[in-house]
Amino acid sequence: MTEKIYNLAIVGYGGMGSYHAHYILKDHKQVKVYGVYDSKPNRMDAGMKDGYKAFDSLDALLSDEFVDIVLIATPNDVHKEIAIKAIAAGKHVVCEKPVTIHSEELIEIMDTVKNTDQVFMVHQNRRWDEDFLTIKNIYDNRKIGEVFQIESRVHGANGIPGDWRHVKGNGGGMVLDWGVHLLDQLLFMIDSKISSIYANLSFILGNEVDDGFQTIITFENGVRALVEVGTTNFITLPRWYAKGTEGTAVIEDWSNNGKIVIQNRDVVASVPKPIKAGQGLTKTMAPPSGEATTTYPLPEPIELNEHFYDNLLSVIEKRQEPFVKNEEVLRLSKLIEILFESAEKNEIIKVSL
Repeated sequence: MTEKIYNLAIVGYGGMGSYHAHYILKDHKQVKVYGVYDSKPNRMDAGMKDGYKAFDSLDALLSDEFVDIVLIATPNDVHKEIAIKAIAAGKHVVCEKPVTIHSEELIEIMDTVKNTDQVFMVHQNRRWDEDFLTIKNIYDNRKIGEVFQIESRVHGANGIPGDWRHVKGNGGGMVLDWGVHLLDQLLFMIDSKISSIYANLSFILGNEVDDGFQTIITFENGVRALVEVGTTNFITLPRWYAKGTEGTAVIEDWSNNGKIVIQNRDVVASVPKPIKAGQGLTKTMAPPSGEATTTYPLPEPIELNEHFYDNLLSVIEKRQEPFVKNEEVLRLSKLIEILFESAEKNEIIKVSL
C-alpha cells in the first residue's frame, strides 16, 4: 500500500521555518514542503529559490486545496490568529514554540480544534535532544538512586539573537525562547505536581525583555530543580547536574560529555583526611577516599518510539496519541506565567500545578 504524501506549507520562512525545510523535513518520506508565505519579500524569494510555491497572502495559502499541514514559524504574538484561521480552513497545524504568549490564547486554539478532525501540535522538539534523553534515563531508571535535585542550564555570550526577540509585544526574551524548552523537558520528565516556584530575570543588556533567568521549581514528590538561561556567560556551567541518594551525574554539553559517580555502600571506606582549604582545614569538603566511589560513563539516551513528524502523521491517521499533548503545553504556559509573576513580585509562589 502506498503511503500518503502530506504537503506542508510554511508561514514564516525565517530561521526556524527554513530549518524545518532544510533539515528536519529534508528527507522525510511522507511530509513534503510544498509552499511558503512570509511578509518579507526576501524570504519569499528564498522560498522560491528553494523550489517551493510562494503564496502572495496567508489566505491564498489556506485556500490551496493541496496544502494538508500548515507550519507556523512566525513571531509568537500572531500564532493564535494564524492557527485558528488554518484550523477553520481544514488544515492540520504545527506551531513553533512558545505556542502563544498567554495561556488563554492556547485555550482558544484548543477550543477551536476540539470538535474538528484537524490536529494541532506544538513543536517541542527538544524532547528529542540526546542530553535530555540521557538525563531522563538517569532519572527514570534511578541510575544515581532517587534523584532529589536537578540543575538544567544553557549558557551563551551572544546576547539576544535576531530582531523581534528583543520586543516584549512579539513575545521576545529568554524565558519564552529557551525557557520554554528547558521547562517543558522538566515537566515531561518529572511525573509530579509543582508545589512552589521562585524566579528572577536578568536585564543586564538593557532590553525591554529578559536576557536570561533563574528559577527554582519544587515538586510535590520532593524533587527541586534549578533552571537557568544566560546570554552573558563567557564561561559556561554544565548542561545538566543531578544529585541522587546513591550518587551524582553531570552532563557537560549537548555532545553528552559527562559521567556518573556512585557511592560504594558495600565498601568500608577509610575516613576522609582533612585538607587545607584556603586559610583553614576541612574534612567535610575533602574528596572521598578512592574506594568510596566508582565512576561510570553516562548511560545511553532512552529511545522514543517516533520522531515529531512521524508522530504527527500517526495522530492524523488516528494510529497514536500525540507525543506532545496540548494539555501538557497548556500546563507549561501556566508555569511560565507564574514564573513571570514570581519575578515581578520577588517572592516564592505556592501552587498546585
